[in-house]
Amino acid sequence: MPLSLSSSSLLFPSFTINSKPHRFTFNIQASSSSSSKQLSLNSKLERKDRVIVIGAGLAGLAAATRLHSQGRPFVLLEASDAVGGRVRTDSVDGFLLDRGFQIFITAYPEAQKLLDYNALNLQKFYSGAKVYYNGQFHTVADPFRHFWDSIKSLANPIGSVLDKLLIGLTRIRVLIKTDEQILTSSEVPIIELLRNIGFSDSIIDSFFRPFFGGIFFDKELETSSRLFDFIFKCLALGDNTIPANGICQIPNQIASKLPFESILLNTRVLSIDFDEQNMPNVRLANGETLKSEIGVILAVEEPEADKLLRQPVKFQRKPARSTVCLYFSADKDEIPVQEPVLFLNGSGKGIVNNMFFATNVAPLYGPLDKALISVSLIGLFADVMDDNLTAEVIRELSDWFGKSTVGSWRHLRTYRVRFAQPNQSPPTDLIKNPKSEFSLAVYLC
Repeated sequence: MPLSLSSSSLLFPSFTINSKPHRFTFNIQASSSSSSKQLSLNSKLERKDRVIVIGAGLAGLAAATRLHSQGRPFVLLEASDAVGGRVRTDSVDGFLLDRGFQIFITAYPEAQKLLDYNALNLQKFYSGAKVYYNGQFHTVADPFRHFWDSIKSLANPIGSVLDKLLIGLTRIRVLIKTDEQILTSSEVPIIELLRNIGFSDSIIDSFFRPFFGGIFFDKELETSSRLFDFIFKCLALGDNTIPANGICQIPNQIASKLPFESILLNTRVLSIDFDEQNMPNVRLANGETLKSEIGVILAVEEPEADKLLRQPVKFQRKPARSTVCLYFSADKDEIPVQEPVLFLNGSGKGIVNNMFFATNVAPLYGPLDKALISVSLIGLFADVMDDNLTAEVIRELSDWFGKSTVGSWRHLRTYRVRFAQPNQSPPTDLIKNPKSEFSLAVYLC
């Protein structure tokens, strides 16, 4: 089928077009006037001398970028109507809603290779957080960016002075290591690492559990210490940000540098089969089969990879990390703070893990006179209906900011992200060989 690019939906990274997200919509269309394009596309699909990349999330886009930079032909297949995978943004009533709470840390090494940060117009969070504890908010600040705030916070109840000294020493420890050293080091669960360092239960429960638990969607802090060290290093070296026009601008920017005719949206893969030579055949939902003499890169989440390879899982998968994100709107002049700061639940009670006023960080996330509120929970809460979940969040945040304030908030949308992240508790293999056990021509991202 012919591939057409809707010009109104293409946002080049050097342009900002109002506050709505502009997605790549490579619409699959059929028309009697496009027979030559039909033949052209069919010939591309029949080519066997190019790599087939399945999944246009960040992993698939990065793989395609690498192939393109080396002059290797490829076709990138995506089942949905836009690139990005989970890194997507929806426009709802004039607000930009990222599909789940997402922060972009500028020190990510792969991102520095792939992205033009200036074009993304990154908006910074305050380097620290406000922790809700014992009915009050207490500031935890990065002393290298907010020195006086950190001095004033020494006496607050979020950990002892020794805890705050240990945070500084942990920063030094991770900064003197290379990324490879961190990702191949001996590992324990994060909770064990924190206790071995000497952090008190107070700061673990009131700060590390909601902060790093919110990063990994793991409130028990069972995730590998390798990832704790890696993220801690990135936090020390970079800023916490979001793109001015939504998190979707990250995959859109990567896709804009690829030949658009090589990206096929609305193209669902049903399975990957293997011929007599153990070479992969990619079977599509429309009945076509694509073949490659070069190889197939499978850049989808773990459960989908198992399904496409049609292989029984040989061992018990670790439970995936899930999250729920709720969005609310409010009048801008009635929200309790104007700071671009992340709020953490350090009380040890309730279902809210963290929240922030998105328009305080990135004003284009909402209309001029409105505020956008993002609230995140850890877990899927599959047995709780959306309305009940919304009511409980409103009740909890009324304790934080006052019933008269929160009671006026209007619920916009709830996102339940079942596979937000893989479970990366030890043992992990973070620098593993991407070749699949099924075929030397299949690579797993």
